[in-house]
Amino acid sequence: FSSQVATVTEYGAFIKIPGCRKQGLVHRTHMSSCHVDKPSEIVDVGDKVWVKLIGKEMKDDKLKLSLSMKVVNQGTGKDLDPNNISLDQDERKKRRFRDYTSQKITLEAVLNTVCKKCGCKGHFAKECFVQPGGTKYSLIPEEEEEEVAAAGYEREKKTSLVEDSSKKRKK
Repeated sequence: FSSQVATVTEYGAFIKIPGCRKQGLVHRTHMSSCHVDKPSEIVDVGDKVWVKLIGKEMKDDKLKLSLSMKVVNQGTGKDLDPNNISLDQDERKKRRFRDYTSQKITLEAVLNTVCKKCGCKGHFAKECFVQPGGTKYSLIPEEEEEEVAAAGYEREKKTSLVEDSSKKRKK
């Protein structure tokens, strides 16, 4: 709607709404699509401007109206953002990243459950791989793992030598 500037402050301009005793605020971020440092450079008291109502809020039993000039063509009064897309984008830009580093996140690799099939901790019966009456496996301590791996390597080496000698005989 077409309205008149009532007062200009350092953070925006208060606009008289026609047919109403209320005034609404056009914040300096909603005056232009460009950055505005001083609203007094854009508007003066008594200027005729086109504005769009973008928000209303009840605070302390008073109605506060938020207006915007940047989504309205100041020459014709045509709404440049009928679906409020640019306003939604502005709201998303205002959201700040929250720093959650002070909050510790603890992850547990083993569930605090006992399987009904095998009796092992850490998984549910539907995730169990043990067949009823089957073999139960447990982890080998680290020291033994190295010995087993070394023995397996030596076995592998011997079998490869045997295979090589059998290939030579066939030729």
